Amino acid sequence: MSTEATTPKPKKRDRIGVILYLLYVLLLIASLVLILRLAGIQLFWKPDPKIADALTPSNTVSVIEPARGNILDAEGRLLAISCPIYQFYMDCTVLKDTNTPEQEQAWLGKARQLAEGLAAEFGDKTADQYYKLIKDSRAAGKKYVRIGRPVDRNVYNRVIELPLFREGRYRSGMIVEQEHIRQYPYGKLARRTIGFVRNNKSQVTNTHIGLEGKFDYVLHGQEGREWMRVTDYGRVRNSDSAYVKAMDGKDLRITLNIDYQDIADKALREQITEEPDLEGACLVLMEVSTGAIRAMVNLVREDGTGPFEEIQNLAIGRKGEPGSVFKTVTLMSVLNDGFVRSLDETLPATNGNVAGTSIRDAHIPDFARQHKTNRISILDGFKISSNYVFATLAVKNYGIDKSKGRGKGLEKTERFLQNIYNYKLGEAFAFDLDGLQTPTIPSPATRYWTDTDLGSIGFGYSTEETPLHILTFYNAIANKGRMMKPYLVEDIEERGIVTERRGPAVLNAAVCSKAVADTITRALKAVTEEGTAKRLKDAKCAVAGKTGTSFGTYANGQYQDAQGRRKYQGTFVGFFPADAPQYSIICTVYSKPTGKQFQGGGIPARAIRTVIDKLYNIDPCFREQLKRNPTATTK
Repeated sequence: MSTEATTPKPKKRDRIGVILYLLYVLLLIASLVLILRLAGIQLFWKPDPKIADALTPSNTVSVIEPARGNILDAEGRLLAISCPIYQFYMDCTVLKDTNTPEQEQAWLGKARQLAEGLAAEFGDKTADQYYKLIKDSRAAGKKYVRIGRPVDRNVYNRVIELPLFREGRYRSGMIVEQEHIRQYPYGKLARRTIGFVRNNKSQVTNTHIGLEGKFDYVLHGQEGREWMRVTDYGRVRNSDSAYVKAMDGKDLRITLNIDYQDIADKALREQITEEPDLEGACLVLMEVSTGAIRAMVNLVREDGTGPFEEIQNLAIGRKGEPGSVFKTVTLMSVLNDGFVRSLDETLPATNGNVAGTSIRDAHIPDFARQHKTNRISILDGFKISSNYVFATLAVKNYGIDKSKGRGKGLEKTERFLQNIYNYKLGEAFAFDLDGLQTPTIPSPATRYWTDTDLGSIGFGYSTEETPLHILTFYNAIANKGRMMKPYLVEDIEERGIVTERRGPAVLNAAVCSKAVADTITRALKAVTEEGTAKRLKDAKCAVAGKTGTSFGTYANGQYQDAQGRRKYQGTFVGFFPADAPQYSIICTVYSKPTGKQFQGGGIPARAIRTVIDKLYNIDPCFREQLKRNPTATTK
């Protein structure tokens, strides 16, 4: 048998299998190249920025502004409110590239009709001028042309129904931008107290202006966020990105009564507008039992020459020597400490010299001659506002014990100064507005001290107080010794529901006893009936109060300049009705250097008389008191 016959021959490769095998290898290599290429693109390749910008829709974050909360007065009337305004723009190139000549002529015809409507609504251009603006802008390819001025919702509704605009933004090119503006329905009334905002944000960044600034964190709310992307149809929300809803601001209900504010504002303006020598004035009305401020007027001449406007808060931001209104502090101190038992106690009325000091009151000899006496009672000294009487009370009862040597024996003096702090006349207590000044109270610990320093404090010099501090002290007397903290914010509300109640708070539960308060009230009534504030004697209800006048110092420390001119600070402060107090009130005027006198018994007393008489006609508490006791509150 042959070998050739038994050995099998090798099979020839299948041509199709070879082709498939080659294709597999080629695809495998291509896949590997593609994978490596993709990895390289992902890791290393960067597209041309211009091409990327052109092909990639842009995403931008848009801030959603919350609706700012309202400010309401004590009766719920709106004092500050945010309202939407609308500004129109126009893309004048809309449909320009796709219109046929006939369609373009029709579009321009509608644009002419639109121009006539815009001229009628805005009045800033004629119809021909508006049409020329649209036509020229279309020829120039302008996509964002401002139309008219910002308008309210009523005008907005009319404008969007004008020819062409009524066809929508994609045929007319109409663009509308909305924002909220702050409006004050009562104009400039209480503007410095209410405050200012611009574009729903505080007008200033580092200083709070009024309640708008101090409570911006309540009123402003919280901004929202949404991501927008650009499409062929304009900017739309990117649904793939996070959306944070805006939280609207809450409302602020404050203690001001806008009717009382209007009365106080007009009464003060009536007295000061025609006085070119006055620099400014303030008036504050406070509710005795709670400390709620019902009116706060602050008027200052801008640049010292213009009309009086609410541009500074003098009531809290300007401190000065209070003058004779501080004598009541000395009177309370000696009554509280038991040094004086009766207002009928007397002091020598000879030469007017205060023992142990350089203080001399030239009016005392005149008083002695007029009344044919060598004694003066504390009550008479209060009525005529005698510096001698109250400097003597201070020095006699709180003076230096000279037997203990130089620099010692100040225990009684320090007691008197501590009384002042107990009456909250030495600190800037918490208040609903920023800017309350801290009073200046001199101390033996910081300067060389004599009884002359003590005596000058006794009649209202050497200290500095704001009008609000003085009013708070007198309000405590009206409230039988209970000192309330002045406040402006009643509560914080959300959709009419109170979320935070603030309201009254006590500064000192008992600055004096009821008996001491009644004794001081007797003295204050004597001032308005027989003393330096007799202009208030015939007010529609009995008033208790005190006048005070002081002089600003010049650079040389003197109270008058080379021409003999003085800078006056005249004040009246008190409460009414005297026998059942409902309100306390203070008015202070500030003069430029002048030879004319501006005392507390003048303009301040007259302004307060007007306020009291007008409040008497509208405040229901007076009618209720009149029903209970017809002789207690009327004259």
